[in-house]
Amino acid sequence: MRLALVLGFALVPVGWACAWTGGMTGHMAGHMIAVAIAAPLIAWGLATTSLDPATRWPRAASPMAAMVVELAVVWGWHLPAARALADGGGAWFVVEQASFLLAGFWLWSAVLGVGRERRAAGVGALLLTSMHMTLLGALVGLAPRTLYGHSHGLQDQQLGGVVMLMVGAGSYLLGGLAMLGTLLTTREARA
Repeated sequence: MRLALVLGFALVPVGWACAWTGGMTGHMAGHMIAVAIAAPLIAWGLATTSLDPATRWPRAASPMAAMVVELAVVWGWHLPAARALADGGGAWFVVEQASFLLAGFWLWSAVLGVGRERRAAGVGALLLTSMHMTLLGALVGLAPRTLYGHSHGLQDQQLGGVVMLMVGAGSYLLGGLAMLGTLLTTREARA
């Protein structure tokens, strides 16, 4: 678990660098590194420790509530006005990237928390997150025109949507299915 924590924190600056320098595709890669790769690694590395939100504040770390917060953060930062703010750099870029990481961390921490009911709710939260990531990735990737006036062009935007579809939707789908498999295996072993 310590390796997961170190790897998760090591990926954060990589994601920020991608988001800062790579146009819409880089932005999506950085965003996906934060919410779908670094955040689950950090949450897994901190699971059941005193720094784990699900351990410290179990009522506040509800999987479904965390999923709704993560959805609001992700969709909110993909509104054209918010994208323009973050792409302008400076403090807004830091706020955007930090909110992606924190929302992802909170969700994955809530999902990985202790308890069968929490894990079952976590399966639902991850699968719903996979669905909203798929929808947003499809909207961005299949748009017939650029959605963001400051974008690097339609092809860059479309590739960014594909990155979101592949990495974001895939990470949450695989996480949800893995957790479901764990729940089913645990139940069968008890029977």
